[in-house]
Amino acid sequence: MKIYDFKLAPNPRRVRIFLAEKGLTVPYEQVDIFARKNREAPFLAKNPFGTIPVLELDDGTCISESVAICRYFEEQHPEPPLFGRGAREKAEVEMWSRRIELIFSQAVRMIWAHGSPLTAKVVQQIPENVEPNRRSAAKFLEALDRALSDRPFIAGERFSIADIGAFCSIDFGKNSIAITPDPALASLARWYAAVAARPSASA
Repeated sequence: MKIYDFKLAPNPRRVRIFLAEKGLTVPYEQVDIFARKNREAPFLAKNPFGTIPVLELDDGTCISESVAICRYFEEQHPEPPLFGRGAREKAEVEMWSRRIELIFSQAVRMIWAHGSPLTAKVVQQIPENVEPNRRSAAKFLEALDRALSDRPFIAGERFSIADIGAFCSIDFGKNSIAITPDPALASLARWYAAVAARPSASA
């Protein structure tokens, strides 16, 4: 078993943090996406969409998409429960994970794709896409701040994959495309500091 990884991307980091929270160690093999190694035939045989990360099992089965990989390990190692425990908590984790992915993470990806000089060589950039997505990202962080005003973590009392997804996307936005959360969002700042202080954040 091993995971094909790229340390600078947010989705592989989600898996690394998830595994760190579970106390699991899996070998990693780095795939340089800037050198387009993920678009070469050997890698495309493992994942025809060319995305990172990919989990390759001992029998040769390859699982891509970070959440699918995390679900695999959740089934194998259910404690601590990072997808929630019980119907209500699982539903809230899923609800917030979907919101983060479809609204905030998507906005970050659009800003990265259409506004970063690093992507200009591989994407037909539409600069007009950048500002609307910056506004969308900012509005989402305001809503997340309100949600965090009465709970320690995004989906409630327990740290979950929803926190991992939001944390990785916020960090990627801060470090790559200058999306800095408004300091006035006090609940968001408190949550971010708590998640950043967890040992898994350095994974």
